Amino acid sequence: MHKLIRLAPIALAVFALGGCGSPKPIRYYSVQIPAAPTPSTHTYAIDLTVGRVAGSDLLASGPIVYKSGTNQVGTYLYHRWTDSPLDMIQEKLVRMLRSSGDYESVIAATGTGGEITLRTRLYDFAEVDSEAISGLVTMEFELYSRKSGKVLWTHFYTQTEPVQGKEVPAVVQALDRNLDRGLNEAVVGLNRYFAAHPPATN
Repeated sequence: MHKLIRLAPIALAVFALGGCGSPKPIRYYSVQIPAAPTPSTHTYAIDLTVGRVAGSDLLASGPIVYKSGTNQVGTYLYHRWTDSPLDMIQEKLVRMLRSSGDYESVIAATGTGGEITLRTRLYDFAEVDSEAISGLVTMEFELYSRKSGKVLWTHFYTQTEPVQGKEVPAVVQALDRNLDRGLNEAVVGLNRYFAAHPPATN
């Protein structure tokens, strides 16, 4: 009994130490979204729909992903995106297409899409750990015509961007730069397609 009494203060001290301190905060990050444009003219009389970006369940949630081996993928516990990469990329692509001034309207699809729909699939949006840290973005685009039931144009993008540093904010900046480059390629490619295949006017 006396032994139990002597051990009680020790147990309480250990319990108190274990409960000390606040939990580690989660840090949130986002990609840079262009300001909403107000173009007064347009090049093509097209109502373009940007479909929901497709991707894995992991990319549909918020953790920042890293690859540390050929088949090994992990996520940061205390670093997350403010929104899923799939949603952020759709929003950014809509803004960039609107800013181009090429289309009569550009809207984000919440369902199957409109008559002319730009579809995107995101394969990689992750930090890659090798001899040097980089940010990997891999995406595929296709322009689909509901009227003809055909894919009119496709574009595949994959690129790594060097990370300037070893902290997560530097990884986020590298991924955002890489994403900008890939989305710009898609915007320019779409413009070239419609320049070569202008829509019929009534």
